[in-house]
Amino acid sequence: MKPIMPFDDSIHLTRINSDSIKTIKKILICQQRQIGDVLLATPVLELLKKRFPDAEIDFFTEKKCVPILENNPNIHKIHALDKKKLKHFFAALFYYYGIARNNYDLIVDLQQLPRIRWINRFSRQAIRLTFTPPWYRRLLYTDWVDIQKGYAVAEKVSILRVFDIIWQGEIPRIYLKDSEIQDVDVYLKSLGLKDNTTLITVDSTHRRITRRWPAEYYAKLMVLIAKKSPNMVFLPLFGPGEEKDIRELIEHCEKLEPGFSKENLLITDRMLTLREMAACIAKAKVHIGNCSSPRHIAVAVDTPSFIVLGSNSGWTFPSIKHTDVSKGLACQPCHSNVCPINCKCLYDLAPEEVISAFWEHLENNNISL
Repeated sequence: MKPIMPFDDSIHLTRINSDSIKTIKKILICQQRQIGDVLLATPVLELLKKRFPDAEIDFFTEKKCVPILENNPNIHKIHALDKKKLKHFFAALFYYYGIARNNYDLIVDLQQLPRIRWINRFSRQAIRLTFTPPWYRRLLYTDWVDIQKGYAVAEKVSILRVFDIIWQGEIPRIYLKDSEIQDVDVYLKSLGLKDNTTLITVDSTHRRITRRWPAEYYAKLMVLIAKKSPNMVFLPLFGPGEEKDIRELIEHCEKLEPGFSKENLLITDRMLTLREMAACIAKAKVHIGNCSSPRHIAVAVDTPSFIVLGSNSGWTFPSIKHTDVSKGLACQPCHSNVCPINCKCLYDLAPEEVISAFWEHLENNNISL
């Protein structure tokens, strides 16, 4: 029995060794939420499947995140958490115990949330691997690894280095069917998309004010782009409860350029499903938006992205296809959801500054609008 990486202080192993690795046949990956984080965990799936090609790999996540994982060839089964059905404490415990009864050889915990910790509690025979936990959680895990900071996917994959798995640029993946792309084609044409127009998807919403560039700024940016490229058509994206944010965006566009919404906007009559949104982003020439799940979907479907950053950082895929712009204040990135100086990093970032960076991004990617 040979230990793995015995002299690395950033790694604590008790069960992972050359012998135990040979017995790994059933794996559970735990990434409970959010949608973007689940998508960013898909390279973990891909790399584990390459390392353990004969293993069955299951995934534990919330029900709302399941569409991101549908049709993924690396997944054997998805455990979809429906919190509405687990309001009773003992019903929840029975559910977590039921997952543990699958007798996994390896559990990879990417989040350490309370519900995931229950699964670990009930899986005493498994190798329970995670990032280095605080001292009071360590009895729940058998093995842990310090995260290597960097791009979000690289951070997640870094805990797999105990299996000699190294991130080498693997992208997040969402597996769309040809029929899903075709259905979106038909839907976009019904909204008015013509063959001689170019589509840009826009994600102007975010639940956190410190990550949401103002709607009026997005409106100004879109108008500036359309004035230079009149055949440009924008598709605003939104999630549950964000319809009012899109109405606000449209109102700002109309104030700046009367008739803009009819000529240059595609307005959906309903909220798109996650997979419809992904198909729309796949059809787009470029995606513009805040730091939210659509930017990660853009990476997954190989659409160039241009992201406005506020309080956050570290999520931009390291490729010329994907870039971000920020004000570059001394307090950035603060990673906070509140701001004592009224989000100056966003409100002081004028559309005129952003448009220059946008044209540069297009030029770097040889994209003509």
